[in-house]
Amino acid sequence: MKYILAAVIAYLLGSVCSSIPLSKRCKGVDIRTKGSGNAGATNVARVFGIRAGFITLGLDMAKTVAAMLIGQQLCGVMGEAISGAFCIIGHCFPLYFGFKGGKGVSVGAALGLMTGIPVFAAIIGVFLVTAFISRKVSLGSMLAAVSLPIFSILFGAETPIVIVNVFSAMLVIVMHRENIRRLINGTEGDFKPGKSC
Repeated sequence: MKYILAAVIAYLLGSVCSSIPLSKRCKGVDIRTKGSGNAGATNVARVFGIRAGFITLGLDMAKTVAAMLIGQQLCGVMGEAISGAFCIIGHCFPLYFGFKGGKGVSVGAALGLMTGIPVFAAIIGVFLVTAFISRKVSLGSMLAAVSLPIFSILFGAETPIVIVNVFSAMLVIVMHRENIRRLINGTEGDFKPGKSC
């Protein structure tokens, strides 16, 4: 029952996509009707500016950390892993917003943070280097996601955490399938932040 409770709490927390109410308050619009149509921090930054993007990233990471800490208190490392998995599911398919949310990148970043500071620093490094060289945030996000389980193993994370990080990487890749098509076709645009609201 504790595992189920951890999963339910994490999914409900994950379903709180901060970008949607933030965009409505900022400009009176739903972020999912602008830019890429995604509710993630990157699209918020693209449409409403870097500051709004970082606020969204911070809030989405905070909900993930909270969910995983609750899971950890309920049933240890397994509860933490289950909570991480259901939080990213909730973020991508939010109950409160018609099951149309983000692509899991900010939650994946929080999973890295909860895995350990060295892992978090490593995946952020992968993201920054890739995004800077390619000017493609989507490519940086995907490579950072793929590197998460790799660094988790290299830095000796516990098996349940490695498994949830593998799941996270797979989901992030699936959620970026349209970006992958555009990257292959050479039509993926460079990242350009919008004006602050």
